[in-house]
Amino acid sequence: VQLQASGGGAVQAGGSLRLSCAFSGRTFSSYVMGWYRQAPGKERAFVAAISRGGGTTNYADSVKGRFTISRDYAKNTVYLQMNSLKPEDTAVYYCAAGYGSSAKTQPDNYNYWGQGTLVTVSS
Repeated sequence: VQLQASGGGAVQAGGSLRLSCAFSGRTFSSYVMGWYRQAPGKERAFVAAISRGGGTTNYADSVKGRFTISRDYAKNTVYLQMNSLKPEDTAVYYCAAGYGSSAKTQPDNYNYWGQGTLVTVSS
């Protein structure tokens, strides 16, 4: 499995970005997909996950109501729409793929990781 994240950049507080993660190498619909982030000096933290079938999502409390995870089976891509961005959202964002069906939150449940994409939110 290969994961290629893109869409990061610099934005002012209150702005929006959409991250994309292109999946290849296996059957996309067989994997749970997740997004994590790592801020400077902090550990990697869960952001959002979506089940294999797309019907269940999970979000970190800090992003609920602002971020939306989705997946496009025709494009083998998972998205993270980020609205109302805050400076504390600044981090490197990583996409991940894992076996199973449910929208998992623990990083140990993910088997493949993409390279990160940097999101910088200025105040």
